Amino acid sequence: MMTGKRLIISALVLGLIQVGFLSWIIAGRAAILRDGKQVLLRVEPIDPRDLLRGDYVRLGYEISRIPVKLIANVPAGKLSSDDTSIVVRLKQGADGYWGAAAAWFGQAPAPAASDEADIVGHVAEGWDLSAATTIAPDYGIERFYLPEGEGMAIQNDMRVRPFGVRVAIAANGTAQIKALMDGDKTLFEEPLY
Repeated sequence: MMTGKRLIISALVLGLIQVGFLSWIIAGRAAILRDGKQVLLRVEPIDPRDLLRGDYVRLGYEISRIPVKLIANVPAGKLSSDDTSIVVRLKQGADGYWGAAAAWFGQAPAPAASDEADIVGHVAEGWDLSAATTIAPDYGIERFYLPEGEGMAIQNDMRVRPFGVRVAIAANGTAQIKALMDGDKTLFEEPLY
């Protein structure tokens, strides 16, 4: 009899821990979307479909290719290590889109000014920084899922006119896609929860 009560209590505690963990993940993402600094990035389409998850637009950005000469602290060995983090300082251009102004492996030497934003990405292992002219960081904002049937049409439209993504960036450099833009028009906006 006592063992049955312990089992029920253990199951309830485990369930509460799981709910708490999922709530923590959702609240963290919502905090970035609600409170993060918003930047607009110009996008380049790559691929429109995931067989298991439906339509999406795979996105590339101008900041998806960082010139090695822009990185202030290229390591002495001149090879990127496994999952090297990179901080890319963004500044807004005259056209309203944000672009890379500087970059550092690890951490930026000073905080971003009020008219700047730092986004953190990761660089895969093995980039030969002495030979490569650019590297390709992954910021975690390279896919945007769409309602079924919308992916191909949007990808085709991206090839003929400018699209952008409004991104919210947390103080630690973590980015979340806030909205997909067709010029000045918001096509899809991510809900907080």
